[in-house]
Amino acid sequence: MDPSLKAILDEADGEANRSKDREALSRRTFLKQAAFVAAAMAAPFPVLADPFAPQAGSNAAAGVGPARPVRPVRVSGRVTAGRTSLAGVAVTDGLTVTATDAEGRFEIVSNTLQSFVSISTPDGYAIAQNPSGTASFYRPIMADDSGEMAARFDLAALDGSDERHGFLVLSDPQTQDAYEMGLFHAETVPDVQETAAALSGRRLFGVGCGDIMFDDLSLYPEYERGVRQMGMPFFQVVGNHDLDFGPTDDGSVRTFCRHFGPNFYSFDRGEIHYIVLDNVFWHGEGYIGYVTDDQLNWLAQDLGLVETGRTVALFNHIPQYTTRHIRTGDGSPSISSTTVNRERMYQLLEPYRAHVFSGHVHEHEHIFESGVHEIVQGTVCGAWWSGPICWDGTPSGYGVYEVDGSDIRWRYKSTGLDENHQMRVYLRGADPGAPDEIVANIWDWEPGWQVVWYEDGMRKGAMARRPGTDPLSEKLHRGSDLPERRPWVDPVPTNHLFYAPVSPDAGKVVVEATDRFGRTYTTELG
Repeated sequence: MDPSLKAILDEADGEANRSKDREALSRRTFLKQAAFVAAAMAAPFPVLADPFAPQAGSNAAAGVGPARPVRPVRVSGRVTAGRTSLAGVAVTDGLTVTATDAEGRFEIVSNTLQSFVSISTPDGYAIAQNPSGTASFYRPIMADDSGEMAARFDLAALDGSDERHGFLVLSDPQTQDAYEMGLFHAETVPDVQETAAALSGRRLFGVGCGDIMFDDLSLYPEYERGVRQMGMPFFQVVGNHDLDFGPTDDGSVRTFCRHFGPNFYSFDRGEIHYIVLDNVFWHGEGYIGYVTDDQLNWLAQDLGLVETGRTVALFNHIPQYTTRHIRTGDGSPSISSTTVNRERMYQLLEPYRAHVFSGHVHEHEHIFESGVHEIVQGTVCGAWWSGPICWDGTPSGYGVYEVDGSDIRWRYKSTGLDENHQMRVYLRGADPGAPDEIVANIWDWEPGWQVVWYEDGMRKGAMARRPGTDPLSEKLHRGSDLPERRPWVDPVPTNHLFYAPVSPDAGKVVVEATDRFGRTYTTELG
């Protein structure tokens, strides 16, 4: 057997034994491992034999199958703002990236397998919106009888600079039915509206960071209705539950693209270059975290127009990497919960100040790898709309990001709670393994934080960070009957628990956490 094929089969076998690695749900989530192995043995896609080798796959997947005859299409057009021609605007069909000339004109020789021509909306200009509120930066490729197509993009100049802006990242709304969509509208939408009002001094956009749906794609219009109410342009990322199920990756994003346009693209706000990628590779029996060769080639061209040293922010659904396998004692990371060829992307991002934003795993974690800072976000739906928290104890919520120039500040916003709600502190003995200690879950912790505790006004020192499970998650999720709506959810060990050996006779105990931006949060135990 080919060594690379054996490696992927061994990984599939290992994944079948990881009872705690269940983040991906339903018929596409809890994959039948025998079917997965059989698919790999047959190797209908070379990626199953060697996930690190270049693979094809582009926005042709938006609905045109590979058997369709391929014909060239010459797409020509212009980018303007009223009577002003916009030079240097990036334009792409998903394969080729070009830039408009001094008169705002462009030309791309594309083909009938490509679904869209799109622009990278430049800084200083408004993000155009569809009637639903989602971002509009693309035109379907529709050639005339002579194989020609004209595309015009007319933008609106902003009144003032957009160097001071912000964005909200909503990962995994993952609504499965009308009940859960009702929760999204009743809880998430008004919370986002309040957050946006508090950030009214900044130009905002939103990002739906994948798993917008939970397999029922007919609910997309209800998500769009929520976006419209949130009152800001929204960009969307493909998640593993946003796919059309078919035999291959081609066509898997047909419905997604019909609603939202290309599945990978870029845009600029102020000094930041933003990128969206699709790293969900559907192989017919399941998915893995993988970025196709077409996307990486496109990314190289896209970044070729970006000055080195700039801040780049990239959104995709599946994390590049997580530490869950370390926390759960597994030998290696899951191929459906991490991006197997992430090093190739890291190489392209190396010349930049890179941030990556992802979701998918229903827990919150900061990852620093190969010079890239990734925020693996807690989810809008928490533990799949089964209660108020994710299975690591992170509250249901979303990320809030404030940008000034090239600097990005972040915080996690818990749905329905004050923005300063950044920890949950438990009394002595809440963790049976630490009967003499209090426990604090500080979900947005990363090495830039300081966490200390006080007893009766006296500072006692730094709390000790240790892996463990959140006591509230233990209460809500532990057991074959819990939680009621999703009984397969169990507590997941996390790295953001802090312990302190509080004196049994202490009167007032205060936990104080200060983030890297100097913001201090306190919780008192009486």
